[in-house]
Amino acid sequence: MLRVRRSGEGHKGEAEESRQRRIGIAIFARAPVAGKTKTRLIPSLGAERAAALQAALVRKTLASAIAAKLGDVTLWCAPDTAHPFFEKCRAELNVKLAAQVPGDLGERMLGAFKAEHGPLLLAGSDCPALSPSYFRECAAVLRRGRDAVVLPAEDGGYVLIGLERPVASLFAGIEWGTERVMEETRARLRAAALSWAEPDILWDVDRPPDVLRLLEHDPREWKTFLR
Repeated sequence: MLRVRRSGEGHKGEAEESRQRRIGIAIFARAPVAGKTKTRLIPSLGAERAAALQAALVRKTLASAIAAKLGDVTLWCAPDTAHPFFEKCRAELNVKLAAQVPGDLGERMLGAFKAEHGPLLLAGSDCPALSPSYFRECAAVLRRGRDAVVLPAEDGGYVLIGLERPVASLFAGIEWGTERVMEETRARLRAAALSWAEPDILWDVDRPPDVLRLLEHDPREWKTFLR
């Protein structure tokens, strides 16, 4: 495994690569339905505010993906594309919509990789720190010849995975939602003899303590949803 540290400065070579080779971005999101999304935050925020926060996180992630200017951005929707919020994202942000395939998270992620042509970065929508620079840095890893790139999460999962091509073994039989996800994924990457990098470790918003961290991260942006 090659671990790449973040750099605050861009590189001329990377800019030239970005013009030569486009990399798609897939963002996974559930419909912001009150009582059915961000359920672990409902005790502290209430159902309506938890759903509003979910919608805001999705829009922020999409905005970062678009600003990265790597290639097409697709919002992969669950349970389908019918919710008005998804259509609003398509119309206002000019992103593509696609319905997540049936199955567990691994099957749905693999479905997205199979549906896209060429290299792809796939991210969830729960990480407010996932800035355009992170998308660009992960794309640069793939452009430099690595098979995969992953941004682990502090809770043991990951917030983004990028692949040159679909690799089914990375998604089958994983204990999703546990602190072992990243550990199991590394084992699968090694077993498949894939080269990969982990540019940084980020955090996502899943539990009540994460809400306080979100306010500390950017109180002006998030206080409307959390007060």
